[in-house]
Amino acid sequence: MSKRNYYEILGVERDAPAEEIKKAYRSLAKKYHPDFNKDDTEAENKFKEIKEAYDVLSDPRKRARYDRYGHQADFSGAGGPEGFGGSGFGGFGFGGIDDIFEQFFGGMGGGRRRQPGPEQGSHLRYDLEITLEEAFSGKTQTLNIPRTENCPDCQGSGAKAGTKPETCPSCGGSGQQRYTRSTPFGRFMTTETCSRCRGEGVIINDPCPACGGQGRIVKERKIEVKIPAGVEDGSKLRVSGGGEAGTHGGPPGDLYVVIKVRPHKLFKRRGSDLFLEVPISISQAALGVEMEVPTMEGQTELIVPEGTQHGATFRLKGHGMPHLHGAGRGDLHVAVKVKVPRRLGPKQKELLAELARLSGEKAGLDNKGFIDRMKDAFSGGQ
Repeated sequence: MSKRNYYEILGVERDAPAEEIKKAYRSLAKKYHPDFNKDDTEAENKFKEIKEAYDVLSDPRKRARYDRYGHQADFSGAGGPEGFGGSGFGGFGFGGIDDIFEQFFGGMGGGRRRQPGPEQGSHLRYDLEITLEEAFSGKTQTLNIPRTENCPDCQGSGAKAGTKPETCPSCGGSGQQRYTRSTPFGRFMTTETCSRCRGEGVIINDPCPACGGQGRIVKERKIEVKIPAGVEDGSKLRVSGGGEAGTHGGPPGDLYVVIKVRPHKLFKRRGSDLFLEVPISISQAALGVEMEVPTMEGQTELIVPEGTQHGATFRLKGHGMPHLHGAGRGDLHVAVKVKVPRRLGPKQKELLAELARLSGEKAGLDNKGFIDRMKDAFSGGQ
């Protein structure tokens, strides 16, 4: 015999709101409740049918699946489902195979939960700003790092010296508690994290006064970090074991030092190469010059040949930054900027004018005022 439509059983439309479904159920349940219909087997069966329909339609997830799949399973009988049918397990409202194990067996496998194992502590980050000179030469930096460590008084157990944590009497050390749960299929066992020990499996009756039973304290440690020569902006240096203390006997986390190289007032950096701009005069550009330019280690000589143009770049090999992952250094690239004087003396003007004349160039400005030029225009230059 095919099962009746749940909406038909409750006497509501398929788009009926939840409040209407609830109202219809209460009315029908009161009418066919066994307490009011003793010795009426038909009324008892109708009551079960009504309750089954309401259990599905009152649950939004079950209702949505029922609307999609209809009767994919037989809900009759108190001992459990007589069979699963179709994709999605019909209208039972399960989310997947893991949910089925959770409903029936209290989780995958249904056995005792393992005690928490050793876990590594959290990693820490420290941002360290250094100068370009420090990045060039490298250095050893001492850092003050606040971090959690295992309490020395209780060795991380959280229990007062001379005592030890005891097995949780609520869960028997499993960290989980089992409860009997009633479902449309019957009564099943489910498991939840133990509320008394919070899943640890042990409780501390006499906490350590130094750490308050936490097993860990915050201390500031001095940690030395070796910054290698040639380190770049954004580099991360790892200090093994410099992070937070582990739990349940696990190792500590690591400390990651992130390098920030401060901008330099003279040099710009690109990888292992440095870039520098130096000003030269017009005469130095034209005639050439031997000059000293700064490097990361002092001064060095730069030869600017005659006829050098504005923006010309010269490479000084090996005067850049040390290679971080290898021997040797990068280069220093020097760009010359020809500086034009803003004011010239009479003699300087005379010499430059002579240079322009010899070069066949037009140079200089008419120094006559506006009135004088107007007079010349009206007099024909007479």
